[in-house]
Amino acid sequence: MSETVLQELDDHGVLLLTLNRPQRKNAFSNEQWQAFGDVIEAAGENPAVACVVVTGAGKDFSSGVDLADFGESEGEHPFNACARKLVNFDKPVVSAAKGVAVGGGATLLLHTDVVYVGESLRMRFPFTSLGLVPEWGSSYQLQAVIGARRAAELMYTSEWLDAGKALSVGIATGVFSDEELLDKAMAKAREIAQWPVSSLVETKRLMRDVHRKAIHAAMDAEQAGMEKLAGKPENIEAVMAILEKRAPDFSQFRK
Repeated sequence: MSETVLQELDDHGVLLLTLNRPQRKNAFSNEQWQAFGDVIEAAGENPAVACVVVTGAGKDFSSGVDLADFGESEGEHPFNACARKLVNFDKPVVSAAKGVAVGGGATLLLHTDVVYVGESLRMRFPFTSLGLVPEWGSSYQLQAVIGARRAAELMYTSEWLDAGKALSVGIATGVFSDEELLDKAMAKAREIAQWPVSSLVETKRLMRDVHRKAIHAAMDAEQAGMEKLAGKPENIEAVMAILEKRAPDFSQFRK
């Protein structure tokens, strides 16, 4: 069992999953993608699990992909495998996110059913600023959650969202203090978990199946877009700017 994802199943049927790389702001390593996907898959098959809560250890939810540990892998990459397992997961998921939720940390939240955030939340879909495209089906899912106009604004600008903005645009279900956030999420999960698991599963399928085909198609298209743009001069400039702690200069590519 990987220590990158902690598990705790309570007597109410609520499985608490904690992303556990706080020293890296819970940035996902290959090991952690694999572990999270495995845990989600197992939870789907475990009749004792009625609802899942996802949170992050320390001050942050997740800063997305750990670029220092995103190498090649045999077969389907754990990043993609994890995304597909979460999209196909048929039990309710409540998320409790505070601090940083960026990239994969933000797109993961779009695939949870109830999103509670702490007052310290700083969320961003940074893909255009990196010279890349959205991931994890977010090119579709963000529009499905908040509408095409608002989704376009957030994706095109790569702007930062605080907790209030996340709530007002419809990403967040509720905002709480960081101190009470997890308790509120667990209480809501237990409220959900009191009902028959079979009913919860069939209800989620009814609500989600209409979107799943489109999400999987979006993930395939996003992968093609990533392969097209990753390593291009604009992407390299964005990464170098981050490493050198400066603003990127994309104007050089418009001449």
